[in-house]
Amino acid sequence: MKKVLIICGLLFSVMTFAQAQDGGRKMPSPEERAQKTTERLAEKLSLTEDQKTKVSAIYLEQANAMVKLREEKTGDREAMREAMMKSNEDAEAKVNALLNDDQKKTFAAWKVERQERMKKMGNGGPGRKKDK
Repeated sequence: MKKVLIICGLLFSVMTFAQAQDGGRKMPSPEERAQKTTERLAEKLSLTEDQKTKVSAIYLEQANAMVKLREEKTGDREAMREAMMKSNEDAEAKVNALLNDDQKKTFAAWKVERQERMKKMGNGGPGRKKDK
């Protein structure tokens, strides 16, 4: 009987510890995502204050659209992925329209660099296992 209680206690403590590990990760809010993206672009592209305000509004709208898509979860992952990609493309087109010629070149290079990083990370980013 003692062994059963000890084993149950160990299992309970292991399960509690494993759940505590996931607790540190949380998705940033749409506002945080928009702010972070705007800050990155402002640094890369030397945006004016007016451009920063407009870019922030574009990315906030896009981040809110992403949250809405995730909440809807229709079960069709491919459709959701397509909708998210479309949302990204629309936001990037709006941002591109705000930029001058030099900024547009830098923005295009930044997008290519970002795509390369995404390819390197593979399926879902660092820390996730790829299906083999």
